[in-house]
Order: sequence, then structure tokens, then C-alpha cells
Amino acid sequence: MKPPGRVGRHPTTTRRKPRVTTSLLARRARALQRYLPAAVRGDHHGVHQARVATRRLREAVPVLTAGVKGAKTGKARNKIRRLTKALGTVRELDVTLHILDELASRPGVPRNALEDVRAHVVLERDQRRTLMLKRLEDVNAQKLGRRLRAVGAALTASDAEVWREALATRIVKRSNRFSEAVHAAGHIYEPERLHNVRIAAKQLRYALELAADGGVAAAQVPVRQLKRTQDALGRLHDLQVLQQYVAEVHAAPPERRGAADGGLDALNRALEEECRHLHAKYLAAQPTLLEMSEVCRISVAPQLTTSARSQKPLKMALRDPRHKLSARRA
Repeated sequence: MKPPGRVGRHPTTTRRKPRVTTSLLARRARALQRYLPAAVRGDHHGVHQARVATRRLREAVPVLTAGVKGAKTGKARNKIRRLTKALGTVRELDVTLHILDELASRPGVPRNALEDVRAHVVLERDQRRTLMLKRLEDVNAQKLGRRLRAVGAALTASDAEVWREALATRIVKRSNRFSEAVHAAGHIYEPERLHNVRIAAKQLRYALELAADGGVAAAQVPVRQLKRTQDALGRLHDLQVLQQYVAEVHAAPPERRGAADGGLDALNRALEEECRHLHAKYLAAQPTLLEMSEVCRISVAPQLTTSARSQKPLKMALRDPRHKLSARRA
């Protein structure tokens, strides 16, 4: 499978300086082109980076083409979505194996339990990798490259600046959704609700990255804060996934595993201890995260809607009524 071609000038367009939207799209398309060959070879780092590149493209394409005539983004978006799904089949298990390698270097973690779980994970990873390669064969990367180049050409030919308002609206909605997820998670260690916070953080971050790359300086700090939150909650989620595999091995007949139940219990306790530590770290950051979410609404979004051409700011409900930070500061 060949990587998608570069996003550049369409042969029928005249030479002109690339617009901001064209550059933002091209940057994300180049990242996919860079990592996709390694992903196809099964390199775990390539799989991860290529999948992130598809997610960033999925965020960028509908925003950047807002108000652009002739972009025809539907097919490109469908192909990118299929690529994200194909790459996701093995990513989780690659991370699980990496965590097992980490645990093997720690004292007190039963080696026979680790090897039993590893054998179980490797078997499923190999099966998923076969599925991933089959799905990648069904995704025509060359055609995706042509679709993205066509979108890039439409962006270059257009003078529309609607994308700033579209992105501002998206950031407001996603910051509200993130705040709601944080409030819903509360202070209880509940994996599903914490997973919802992680997903909301990821979606908000990708939108803010577009704003930061588009010249909005106020978006840079929230991007870094969300990255730290994603790292902590992502690690927490990965440990919880590993706990599920430990439980599956534990449920297997004794003759199919070398570890005694006590070894698997000790492994699970080690995982649970780290999960609780990461949860405490997240709880300590909650107030800062809620303040960051308000900054997205009252600072980042308005800066987006005031372009270099002095467009009028988009009128929107910037505040979440549950957040009384301004009153508290007074």
C-alpha cells in the first residue's frame, strides 16, 4: 500500500502564495504520508503516529473547508475515517505489550504471571494485525491523496474565511463538553467516566491545535495542559485494558497457564496501585482543567473570530453557566 501523495497546487491552478487553510491541511497530510509506510510494516510507533495523523486530518478537513465551494470533502473524510479504524485494531495491544515490558523490569512482579498474560496478548495482537493489514488493503491511499490534493486546491482558490468562525464554534462546544465530562466524572474512580474525560480532552486538543497553528497564541497553553491530561488518563486507560487481559488469563483453566492465581493477583494489585496514583494526579489537576476550559471559551474562540481582515467577532454563548470563576476571582 503506497502512502497518499502530497497536498500541493492543483495542476490547473495558478501559482500563488498558499493560504493559511492550505498550509494547515498540507501539514497534516504530510504527517500521514510520513508515518503510514511504517504503520503498514507493523511498526508500533508508525501505527500510533499514523493514527494520530488521521485524527488530526478528520478534525481539520470539515473546519478548513467551511464555506469553500467545490471542496467535495465527503469522500476524503470517509477514507480518512476508515484509515483511522484500520490502524486502531493493533494500537491498543502494542501499548499493552509495552507496559508488560515495563513491569518485567520491576522487582516483585511475578514473571510467570507476566509471561502468561504476554502470550495471551501476543496471540490476539497477531490476529488483529492480520485484520489491520486487510483493512489497509481496502483503503486506497493513492485515491485518498488525490482527494486531499483536490481539497487543497479548493482551499487555495477560495478567499473564504468562514473556517475561523467554524473552528471557534467547535472549540466552544468542545470546551463545554469537556467541562461536562469533568463534572460528571467527579471524584470517584469510575473508569468509564474517566474515559469520557479522556475522549473529550482529545477532541478539544485537536481543535485547539488548529487554532494554535493558525496563529492564535492563546491556544498554546491549553494544548499543553490537555496533552498532560491525555497522557495521564491515557496511561490509566491502558492499565485498565491490561487488567482486563489479566482477568481473562485468570479465568482460563489452570492447565492453560503457568502462573498460580497468587501471581496473577499480585500483578493485578500492582496495576491497581498505579491506576489509583494516576487518578489522584488527575483529581489534583481538575480545578486547573476547568479554568483552562473557560479560557478556551472566553479567550481562544474570540481571537479566532477576529481575523487579520478585522471581521466582526462571532456572537456566541461563551460561558458555561456552571462556571463562576469570574465571580470567585472578584
